[in-house]
Amino acid sequence: MKDLKNSKDYREEIGDFIMQRKELVWYVKNPRKLDDDAIVEAVLNYGDWNDVQEMIRIMGTENVATSFYRSSKPDKFKRTNYHPKTKNYFNFYFKKYAFGDIDR
Repeated sequence: MKDLKNSKDYREEIGDFIMQRKELVWYVKNPRKLDDDAIVEAVLNYGDWNDVQEMIRIMGTENVATSFYRSSKPDKFKRTNYHPKTKNYFNFYFKKYAFGDIDR
């Protein structure tokens, strides 16, 4: 898995992506400043299939899956914001298309 977070081109592309979909994060003053986990959560919860596929093209399937697994497993200090059906669907999706549900 390549580390995209330090790439200026990546940050610009993912920033442009979420700015074109401000309605998914209407409650945020500056969507460009969102971290990858927040973008993945918004797109998986509220985006359409084309949004999901475009995000995966930009971030890569493994990076999206890593972010999803990190955010979707609540612990005693953090709750998850994924809708139950969304969480269930993408758990199966990433098991098939990424690297499986490993302990993340």
